[in-house]
Amino acid sequence: MSPDESPYVADWLRIAEKDWERAAWLLDQHDSGLAGFCLQQAVEKFLKAFLISQGWELRRTHDLEALLDDVSAYETSLVSFRDVCQRITAFYFAERYPLIMETGITEENVRASLEQVRALVEWLRINAVSKEP
Repeated sequence: MSPDESPYVADWLRIAEKDWERAAWLLDQHDSGLAGFCLQQAVEKFLKAFLISQGWELRRTHDLEALLDDVSAYETSLVSFRDVCQRITAFYFAERYPLIMETGITEENVRASLEQVRALVEWLRINAVSKEP
């Protein structure tokens, strides 16, 4: 973990919640690109919060599928979220990097992805046990 990054689960959850709320707000503002980006950031931080709570050493990645693989070692049923994690990871890259082709990110597919990943986020919220004093 970089010395600049918090080792505390509560810090990761706090920022994840902010990103989750931002994604919903941005959808209401019809900014699907930035809403998708914030959704990816929220899910990434929820996944990392859970993993850190299990003693996982933080690594820099934005690949939700790879993080889900690590989380699935603790709860195998979560692999059912693989497809939505792949789709949400693509939102991150579409917003952060210039692409040659149109991404086709729409308000409808970001909103659907948010709803599809909601159960995973709830599981992570409950199971990211804070070990801070």
